[in-house]
Amino acid sequence: MRVMLTIARREFIAYFATPLAYVFLVVFLAGALAAPFYFGNFVDQPNFLSSGMASLSTFFVYHPWLFLVFMPAIGMRLWSDERRQGTIELLMTLPVTPWQAVLGKFFAAWAFATLALALTFPIWLTVEYLGDPEVSVIISGYFGSFLMAGALLALASCVSAATNSQVVAFVISVVVGFLLMFAGLDFVIDAFSSWAPDYLISLIASFSFLTHFGVMTNGLIEVTALIYFATLITLLLLINRQIIDLTRAS
Repeated sequence: MRVMLTIARREFIAYFATPLAYVFLVVFLAGALAAPFYFGNFVDQPNFLSSGMASLSTFFVYHPWLFLVFMPAIGMRLWSDERRQGTIELLMTLPVTPWQAVLGKFFAAWAFATLALALTFPIWLTVEYLGDPEVSVIISGYFGSFLMAGALLALASCVSAATNSQVVAFVISVVVGFLLMFAGLDFVIDAFSSWAPDYLISLIASFSFLTHFGVMTNGLIEVTALIYFATLITLLLLINRQIIDLTRAS
């Protein structure tokens, strides 16, 4: 545990070693806070100002699409830099197990994403000032965003471990994340409904981030959503570790 925390602390601090972390935070916060005010109609919901309700529903509905870009941007460097610089072999010669390294890097990225998410608190304060929102719904929405960020970061870390190019890791992570997002949308389900059995349609929909995240933004923290995100994160990290093991053996 101590070794993993040491790696996580080192990786987290490394994010702030260059101005890129601060640029990322500013751009993410600008997008996250501006979207519900100006672009609500693009997601078939009134924007924050015209809705007339003290609600963050429009705020959360943009998170999957923001995270689809920003989480791979955080995770793309986790292992690709190590591979490009040849330091992954050095890391594996230290008294560090692959599992400790994988978890340390992942939790550092997740902590950085959590910091970015926490910095959106002014919009919560704004809603509290303007009305009387349901706090449980807001907390559930933030928790859903936290889990979705973790899943996308685990995906980015897994892809990053397989390439020495940050650009390749970013693109592949975005594409795979995009497919996972779209799995539960109506037009995808309609494409299968004409010929596929109901159990297959339900299985496809169950892989969608939007399906499980949407439940949590409505104030419900279902066991199925928790199991989905926990299983996906665990599976991707296990694959990540296997890739590192193969790298060390080669």
